[in-house]
Amino acid sequence: MTSSPLTSSPLLQINGLRLDLPLDGTMRTVVHRADVSIDEGLAVALVGESGSGKSLTARSVLRLLPNGARLHGDLRFAGESVPDMTRERLREFRATDVAMVFQDPRAHINPARSVGDFLVEGLTAARGVPAAEAIAKVTGILREVGISDADRRMRQRPHELSGGLLQRVMIAAALAAEPRLLLADEPTTALDVTTQEEVMAIIGEAREARGLAMLFITHDLELAAAVCDRVMVMYAGTTVEELPATLLRHQAAHPYTRALLASRPAVGDTSTELRAIAGRPLSGFEAPHGCAFTDRCPSVQDLCVSDRPRPRSAGDSTAACHFPHTLPTEEAGRHA
Repeated sequence: MTSSPLTSSPLLQINGLRLDLPLDGTMRTVVHRADVSIDEGLAVALVGESGSGKSLTARSVLRLLPNGARLHGDLRFAGESVPDMTRERLREFRATDVAMVFQDPRAHINPARSVGDFLVEGLTAARGVPAAEAIAKVTGILREVGISDADRRMRQRPHELSGGLLQRVMIAAALAAEPRLLLADEPTTALDVTTQEEVMAIIGEAREARGLAMLFITHDLELAAAVCDRVMVMYAGTTVEELPATLLRHQAAHPYTRALLASRPAVGDTSTELRAIAGRPLSGFEAPHGCAFTDRCPSVQDLCVSDRPRPRSAGDSTAACHFPHTLPTEEAGRHA
């Protein structure tokens, strides 16, 4: 078993990622440009509406892509090119360096096997850990993620567990691999609000205790800002903005990010009318030649229609917009 050395460069670096998939017999671009950078131990959120390319970007990190997919651009983990990894190195990479918590745990755990078999197999088969040691380790992690009767749960099958418990099992499986990077793909979507809070608290505590970096996929801007250090926003297969989480509410520069923030109701505020974003969200393969947000943007100009914008600095944000919103220096200082 080998491990990648710590480097001064980002743990995960994605530059100009493009993903093409075969759709109806034709190769179509579903991710046009994804740029993601995550330093060791930090958390980055990838936010956007359904179909924006968030999950495909995350799956590209592990090369868990549909048959026929074509990946372009630079994708590196600790300086090592992920697309260039051999099958053997990729298998090791998935087992030791990066772990993923999926949106629907029932779709990723074999229903015919016990929870214990699922958890132990990853350690015995991929890492060569003796069975007794593996059982003791995963049982301890189950308790750590809030499953008190861990010994009994180890003997049960997935259908005997609630959605919240099963997602805790998925988190335990990810932590058992002792990864350096955790990919969390909307891990609370199918859970009730109380269980969502518990699951996010478990992930946060585990990250802090282990010094884990995390790429957190979500459609919830407020949640992203609460649990992550930086926020990246995707639209129609392109990362359109990136900025510190603490500045999200007051210093967002891209019209799409600002529209998402404006459409979210404030807790306890019943006097303000909800502001829906006009039109419908586009998938990556529907993106036009220019800016994909042109049909929904209130500030669109001719240049937006003809030329696709590239990322540019806009105050403390980086936005792929020809005409990003920026605050006056005095106002920006008050919100910093």
